[in-house]
Amino acid sequence: MILVVGANGMLGRDLMTLLGDRGVGVDIAEIDITSLESVLKVIGKLKPDVVVNCAAYTDVDGCESNVDTAMAVNGEGVGHLAMACRDIGVLLVQISTDYIFDGSKGTPYLENDKPCPLSIYGESKLAGEMNAAFCPNHLIVRTQWLYGLHGKNFVETMLRLGAEKDEMTVVDDQIGSPTWTVDLASAIVALIDNDCRGVYHAANSEYCSWNEFAKSIFKASGLNVNVKPMTTIELARPAKRPLYSTLDCTKLAIDAGFKPQAWRSALQEYLNLRPSNHT
Repeated sequence: MILVVGANGMLGRDLMTLLGDRGVGVDIAEIDITSLESVLKVIGKLKPDVVVNCAAYTDVDGCESNVDTAMAVNGEGVGHLAMACRDIGVLLVQISTDYIFDGSKGTPYLENDKPCPLSIYGESKLAGEMNAAFCPNHLIVRTQWLYGLHGKNFVETMLRLGAEKDEMTVVDDQIGSPTWTVDLASAIVALIDNDCRGVYHAANSEYCSWNEFAKSIFKASGLNVNVKPMTTIELARPAKRPLYSTLDCTKLAIDAGFKPQAWRSALQEYLNLRPSNHT
């Protein structure tokens, strides 16, 4: 049995769908990962074979002003799960992020590249990775630029704004791989089923800027919107972002036999599945 923590979130719901009868889901109503007592109680009762942690505080800018919450959820909470999994000898799968890197490498990041987070969010997720490794039986899956049917995301924001205006400005100097949660869920299951351990990168293949991604969303949706460029410095958000944080997913393909599709085809699949009234 595979226990999905954060089962009501964007990734969690797609993972639960993919797992079918193999999956059992819990969310904030059933488990509080910031409480060791809560975590030990739930995992001790359910005794799963695998725990996949999809729970996270993902408001990147919000983390800058809510440091304690970010660290409690993304760092200490993972430590609690690691303790519980270590105690009963089961696999802990922790979902992490490209934001643990500073984006200065200039080529896609490998799993063993040195982390250097620029933000509180990145620091808290790196703390989560370190705490996950406290459980000897662990799997860390780094991803980036997620979107899916079951949560707020960039695609939905663009579609909403595109329906209201015919021109907007989007940053063009941050480069990464937009990743559909369905494809990430498939990668996670492939890693579990192939008994993979350690650190892996999983994102849709090929890469673009947020600006190019926005243009592709509008084109695929038949919306005529003029997308103008701007720099990250001009955007002036509270949290620093890595400018080039693409992830090399070769190890995933070799060890788990899974090659995520290109981001453009993933986007088209997502848009085809998306209900016309989805907001």
